[in-house]
Amino acid sequence: MSHDIRIVVVDGHTLTRYGLLGLVGGEPGMTIVGETGLGSEATATVADADPDVVVLDIALPDADGLSIARELRDRYTELGIVLLTSNGEDDLLFRALEAGVSAFVPKVAPATEVLPAIRHAAVAAGSFIATGLGQAVARRQQAVVSTAVRPTTGASLSPREAEVLAMLGHGLSVAAIGAALYVSHSTAKTYVARLYEKLGASNRSQALMAGLQAGLLQQQMTAGT
Repeated sequence: MSHDIRIVVVDGHTLTRYGLLGLVGGEPGMTIVGETGLGSEATATVADADPDVVVLDIALPDADGLSIARELRDRYTELGIVLLTSNGEDDLLFRALEAGVSAFVPKVAPATEVLPAIRHAAVAAGSFIATGLGQAVARRQQAVVSTAVRPTTGASLSPREAEVLAMLGHGLSVAAIGAALYVSHSTAKTYVARLYEKLGASNRSQALMAGLQAGLLQQQMTAGT
């Protein structure tokens, strides 16, 4: 990016927020353009500040950070969203993936993980990274019983469907898949919907589980470094 990464911080914990402001504000190439501790002010702060990235706490005092992340993604397809969490449960990780978050970062993560997540979100808003994503997928795969989500017997994927599944596995959003395939957003949505139907899935995480179970997707998931 040719300009400093413009960042809004939304975190209800005062010490955490000030810590982030100090960390990010002192980093070359990054500029804080807005901050708030309330979820009710998050969308207005983002609208006013026009940031490249919002660093958002999942547990705000007056709102669900994940819901705000989903709302922001619906409004701003190019906005980087870094979701901070004190709870690293697999379910939250997959919900963040579904919500279109760019990066899922534990609050206990060191600066060497937080700052790269912000940089990633600034340049690849539609691609998901999270430390331990591959392991989370493996754990969920092991927990799925044989009668759970599974592809239709004998189902095979077309080359395009296999390509879309691989992109989903690497955390790309529908918009990012469309851009990578040089097709419209609606066409990309159709590809994803057809893939879900063929795999007997209703969302991304189910599709990934089905793909892994059927040997259609290698266990090479995106992970933060």
